[in-house]
Amino acid sequence: MQSSLVNNIFVTQADNFQQKAAEIFQFQYEQNVVYRNWCDILNPDSRLPTPVFLPISFFKSHQITTTLFEPQQIFESSGTTKTLNSKHLVKDIDLYQQSFRKAFELFYGNINDWCIIGLLPSYLERNNSSLVMMADELIKMCGHADSGFYLYDHERLKETLQRLESQKQKTLLIGVTFALLDFAENHPLTLQYTTIMETGGMKGRRKELTRFEVHEFLQQRLGVKHIHSEYGMTELLSQAYSKGEGIFVCPPWMKVLVRDEEDPLRVSNSGRGVLNVIDLANIYSCSFIATDDVGMVYEDGSFEVYGRLDNSDIRGCSLLVV
Repeated sequence: MQSSLVNNIFVTQADNFQQKAAEIFQFQYEQNVVYRNWCDILNPDSRLPTPVFLPISFFKSHQITTTLFEPQQIFESSGTTKTLNSKHLVKDIDLYQQSFRKAFELFYGNINDWCIIGLLPSYLERNNSSLVMMADELIKMCGHADSGFYLYDHERLKETLQRLESQKQKTLLIGVTFALLDFAENHPLTLQYTTIMETGGMKGRRKELTRFEVHEFLQQRLGVKHIHSEYGMTELLSQAYSKGEGIFVCPPWMKVLVRDEEDPLRVSNSGRGVLNVIDLANIYSCSFIATDDVGMVYEDGSFEVYGRLDNSDIRGCSLLVV
């Protein structure tokens, strides 16, 4: 059963998603003790268990594993010195790599057409970051000579971007928010062939700004029409992407729903509330995650993120509150 589930995780059709989610739920209910106990607590009188969403905070206090295994990788959230970080034990790192590769090609086309530059200084300074692994693999895959990570040498980054622009090279600059703001503030540019993607994260480095304010500033200083964004987290193995206006779209093996803040069992396909995520790639942890993010899910499945619940921890790559 496990091999058939794994081989068909990256579904492409909506009807396949529902069927696969039901199969994975049954698998995780049987093989994940923490998740089964949570399901039974929320549905104590149910003879036939139904999917419920595991609070994301459980990744801080429990080992969330489906089946027993020695993890190939442990991803850890950035957090702060005063918070308990989440840990995601990954049984098969290939699932994560497949997920971000397929998602990138789905949203941005052939990776070999791109030069990819990472501006992720705070994440490069620690271990076990899923974001750094994703960026590093994409940099290697594109194979462009100027691809790579740029720490604090903003002058060299500016020169590289100007050279790539003169070559009309399609470029992706993916960066943590505070680093992009620092760069744009001191090195204004007019970019035509470069896509700017922010991943969130102020980490107390700058005054907190709304997403709109961040994007407006970057657009003005770097001369781009839109700011792209990535919605991902330590507890997930899949990412959603926004190509502008803060509207995120999921790959076909990921879905975002909305729950009532007062009733965690009241979950809808659309509306405003707290976001729940189904990530089929999380087959060996938990695919049904109740996040602390507040937002809006639209009828077509796209969504916005407004901020975090008031009582949730402020994490290093947290999204900006409107």
